[in-house]
Amino acid sequence: MLTKLMPQDEVLYQEDFIQDEVSYNLIHLLAGSPQNLGLKSPDGRMIFAQSPRGNAWLWISRKVSEDRRQHLLQALVSELKEVTLPGVTGEPDVAEQFASCYAEERRETYRHHMTMESYHAPAVKPPHFVEGTIRQAAAEDTQQVAQFLVGFSEDAYGVRANAASQVETAQRLIQQGGLYLWIAGGKAVSMANVAHRSPRHGRINAVYTPRAERKKGYAGALVADLGLRLLQDGLVPMLYADQANPVSNRLYQHIGFSRCGTISDFKFVNNE
Repeated sequence: MLTKLMPQDEVLYQEDFIQDEVSYNLIHLLAGSPQNLGLKSPDGRMIFAQSPRGNAWLWISRKVSEDRRQHLLQALVSELKEVTLPGVTGEPDVAEQFASCYAEERRETYRHHMTMESYHAPAVKPPHFVEGTIRQAAAEDTQQVAQFLVGFSEDAYGVRANAASQVETAQRLIQQGGLYLWIAGGKAVSMANVAHRSPRHGRINAVYTPRAERKKGYAGALVADLGLRLLQDGLVPMLYADQANPVSNRLYQHIGFSRCGTISDFKFVNNE
């Protein structure tokens, strides 16, 4: 019998989960909203969390045996009989095992979508001699941020968009206060966002530099500056990087981020 995952749930403070929490940082965010679906096993060794229409995140403790893991996954699939999932994200073997069980139960198929590396930086190494300075994004930056989001959408997800469709997202990110720009030569040349602060980490996302401004160190300088700010607030900066993008992975490693685990994303084909 699975039980409800609560905001600030005690399972999120247990050693088993803390060992893996950089990779599974989004579970903190998902658990914090009552509109999301959250479940856990009675022994706290499995956590499932999903936002409406979003991919589910699934964590199972490393200490769980193969037989016990299969039993937990079958119990979870049974619990989700009335829930339609677009996909699942988690440690590659666990996520694929669940995807197989869930797809078989519903007579669907699944496919691998992407694999990400999770990183954290207990000590940040800012790059030297990079022109420019950091500035928090403001309302007057809305159109520029919308343009950056168009490029980010295409680079990160392969989805083409236009600036008008990104204005609302730009406004929301600016209003939330976590979006920062790198300013060089009197203009914005890169952006990055502090998306969420969990009890021990600050998650950085939406890192983007236009093609014409790349290879000048702007993104590294911006992410490093945000990382130092998070460390000053008592949080360890963390982020995810697409495994298929070696440039971004090298960039993060160069400024002090180290790998903490691999996460795979699977999609259920009939529900995309």
